Amino acid sequence: MTRQLQTQQRVLEGMSTSVLLFDADLRLRYVNPAGEMLFEQSARHMLGLPYAELIQERDALSVKQREKEIKSGESFTRHEVTLLLLQEKEVVVNLNIMPMKESRDEAEYLLELIPVDRWRQITKEEHRVEQQEVTQQILRGLAHEIKNPLGGLRGAAQLLERELDNEDLKEYTQVIINEADRLQSLVNRILGPSGMPELAEINIHEVLERIRSLVLIEAGEKLQLHRDYDPSIPEIKADRDMLMQALLNITRNAVEAMQGEGNITLRTRVLRNYNIGMQHYKLVANIEVIDDGPGIPADIREKIFFPMVTGRAEGSGLGLAISQSLIQQHDGLIECESEAGRTVFSVILPIR
Repeated sequence: MTRQLQTQQRVLEGMSTSVLLFDADLRLRYVNPAGEMLFEQSARHMLGLPYAELIQERDALSVKQREKEIKSGESFTRHEVTLLLLQEKEVVVNLNIMPMKESRDEAEYLLELIPVDRWRQITKEEHRVEQQEVTQQILRGLAHEIKNPLGGLRGAAQLLERELDNEDLKEYTQVIINEADRLQSLVNRILGPSGMPELAEINIHEVLERIRSLVLIEAGEKLQLHRDYDPSIPEIKADRDMLMQALLNITRNAVEAMQGEGNITLRTRVLRNYNIGMQHYKLVANIEVIDDGPGIPADIREKIFFPMVTGRAEGSGLGLAISQSLIQQHDGLIECESEAGRTVFSVILPIR
């Protein structure tokens, strides 16, 4: 294989979209790793199969019509086509076709399948990050404006307390001081972590085991905390303390949602060819916190990562917002899926 062909193959294998190459008879000659993931089949089982067996369409266009369109020799794109892959898996994709015929070579056809739901998810992630950044800027501005008068209020209460001879009246100044301290703590949490992450090679499972021990001590015997680890995950570059804080917030949030009774699973997996926003990574670590609690109320499900949004009367609504901020500082993201009986928080971190 020439160096040029090797380079082309590396490019195709590194792509996050599915690329399939068909010969003149529309039999599969090549599929990249993203295509194997989409079809949930290895290339060894797919190579040589005809287009009609690999791909069928749900709309009115028949396989014969699509094959005729492909063999026309014209490049074209079709948006939001519903395909039935290997007659089992249904997926909505943008479909790109490009003829690959050289002057004397046999005709070949390059097919690119771009899952629409993944691009929608990427757009949604970018929009959510932008919204959170704006919200954080507003809250940080408000927090800084509150800090100075809050310090003055506490200092005045302390001076007043020194002048009072009546111990009963000092109870009122103590209320002012204690509430000022509580508000100061809240403001510090709104401001979030300061400084850049101190990155080092860490074992994610050591972090999860530490979190598991802490949560079991806090929650008691009614909580079952299970492990489902992928031992093949290599060490990742992260700030140990920041990462632990982010995952601990998520896990404690799950414990509180279940009122300390139920099952939580800490699960790790490696994902290949994954996009975080518009950045493509060959490998990412997927760290999941799964609980069998009541689920997140539908009216706040899309807003849970915003500060001050919570489904509990006693909650501050800052834990998940802080976790998202910490993970974003590692170029990662947090996703959430929730229904009654199953809530999954997925922390996605690049493996560099």
